Amino acid sequence: MMNRLRLTPIYGDGVAITHILGIQYFQEVNIDLGPLPGSLVKEPTRLLDRYRSSLSLYGPASEGNRSNNHGVCGILQLSDEVLALKILSLLTPRDIASVGSVSTRLYELTKNEDLWRMVCQNAWGSETTRVLEAVPGAKRLGWGRLARELTTLEAAAWRKLTVGGIVEPSRCNFSACAVGNRVVLFGGEGVNMQPMNDTFVLDLNSSNPEWKYVKVSSPPPGRWGHTLSCVNGSHLVVFGGYGRQGLLNDVFVLDLDAKQPTWREISSLAPPLPRSWHSSCTLDGTKLIVSGGCTDSGVLLNDTFLLDLSMEKPVWREIAVTWTPPSRLGHTLSVYGGRKILMFGGLAKSGPVRFRSSDVFTLDLSEEEPCWRCVTGSGMPGAGNPGGLAPSPRLDHVALSLPGGRVLVFGGSITSGLQSGSQLYILDPTEEKPTWRILNVTGRAPSIAWGHNTCVVGGTRAIVLGGQTGEDWMLGEIHELSLASSVII
Repeated sequence: MMNRLRLTPIYGDGVAITHILGIQYFQEVNIDLGPLPGSLVKEPTRLLDRYRSSLSLYGPASEGNRSNNHGVCGILQLSDEVLALKILSLLTPRDIASVGSVSTRLYELTKNEDLWRMVCQNAWGSETTRVLEAVPGAKRLGWGRLARELTTLEAAAWRKLTVGGIVEPSRCNFSACAVGNRVVLFGGEGVNMQPMNDTFVLDLNSSNPEWKYVKVSSPPPGRWGHTLSCVNGSHLVVFGGYGRQGLLNDVFVLDLDAKQPTWREISSLAPPLPRSWHSSCTLDGTKLIVSGGCTDSGVLLNDTFLLDLSMEKPVWREIAVTWTPPSRLGHTLSVYGGRKILMFGGLAKSGPVRFRSSDVFTLDLSEEEPCWRCVTGSGMPGAGNPGGLAPSPRLDHVALSLPGGRVLVFGGSITSGLQSGSQLYILDPTEEKPTWRILNVTGRAPSIAWGHNTCVVGGTRAIVLGGQTGEDWMLGEIHELSLASSVII
């Protein structure tokens, strides 16, 4: 494919060149610049009406203008509708901010909220955009500013939440996840290693949030060291953990919005080995991914399984790969870019030795033959060392997926005993050379601890529950990392 680059000067009010616009031409590319079918064109059509009067200012250059070397960039001769729908909406939020500085017309176009919503949807996905629309204060803040704050994280801040209610009996090693703007807690380890099987909900949309016990039918056997995930909107799914009879590999599902919530066991074929301290995540809102963990005999695992809960009779499928990361427990899985998974940290195995890890691995499930790739890790195939200051090796930490594919890491048990720093680290695995960055935010971070549970509520609020200082569990201490100013009350 042949292509060429055209550089066009952009003039200011006088004769001085203020910007250079580069356009790359591809000879064999067929681009349809016609209007989109259906209702999608209705909203952007308002862009055309709104700015139609400005088109004459940027129309084809006259012969007189050409003689004065005031050339007109070809892209600016396109209509506002085509510019917004077919070109600008496909850029990233960072690129849109840059384009707005090129000319007055582009600046006016990039102030439009409909355009910014399209940019966010194309960059982050329709599901993330839908969730962000429900964020309290998002409409007042506007898509443009919301995109800027979630891209730069300039408004990120810690705050401590005061909530009512109580989770009784006291416990540790529970699991929690978000269902809309609610935080759900299930199970845990009670006094004398008693496995728990009760369910509690904290509604953060309430004017006075408080923990409430949820009366459910047919609860699963009590357990700790399990995972709790949300699928299909309001359904909770529990997998594995340690119970009265040892390790488990069962699956239970609960519809939290049902009139009479009832736990239902999913009878699935070819389940993974029973395990605890594994990691899990969800794909497409319907699929559960389970990785690693520890068996009854203390053997660490390195397998990865997928369970499609949208099927009438779900079947476990082991994801076949030619190479797997070292066996581990206490690691995290984070989804980015739609169907890509990032694994970080954990207690890993290297021969007869177990060690805390700071390795990063990725897996792309959209590939016909998925394979684990090592982003960083000493002695690993294809290993590299990303720039920046990497987090210390750790397990039982927190990892959050942010809009745009970035992953945020916090806390955990590091090599200096049970305590860990409260520093936030960010990695963008989509970069050509992924670089760890430290995120400094205002507010008071959670106390130095490990064993937190966390979940993202409404797309912009990371809720951190519990944790241990080495002596006490702090279930009653809840912190929130607000990623956008619209959610700070």
